[in-house]
Amino acid sequence: MAATSKAGAVARCTVTVCRGCCCGTAKVPRLDHAAQLADLRASLAGVANVRPTGCLDACERANVIVIQPSAGGRRAGGRPVWLGLVNDPDAAADITAWVRAGGPGLADPPDILDLYTFTPSRRIRQALGN
Repeated sequence: MAATSKAGAVARCTVTVCRGCCCGTAKVPRLDHAAQLADLRASLAGVANVRPTGCLDACERANVIVIQPSAGGRRAGGRPVWLGLVNDPDAAADITAWVRAGGPGLADPPDILDLYTFTPSRRIRQALGN
């Protein structure tokens, strides 16, 4: 049974896509940034909340995507997963498959995502409320 919020909406994973000063700009060439965001939204419609945000202050790893667990995933021990250098469609497809399977705490990510995973600095985590 899926967890629901007070408003009755299913508590889903949240996929936060950085679109700040470096991510989502020409500073990361050869990637259709608008298409990446549109593809994530389309492929995760009804499964996860996909939201763009301003700079996540991990510019050296542009494009950055953070996968936050669903309520059930958090209860199962899942924590936000930071992915950097997400600059090709295959990486986005792997993220989509993982989130569709349940995401952090509920499903193991594809092994290839280990190449993208990083831990942001303590300063960044504190600024963003972990």
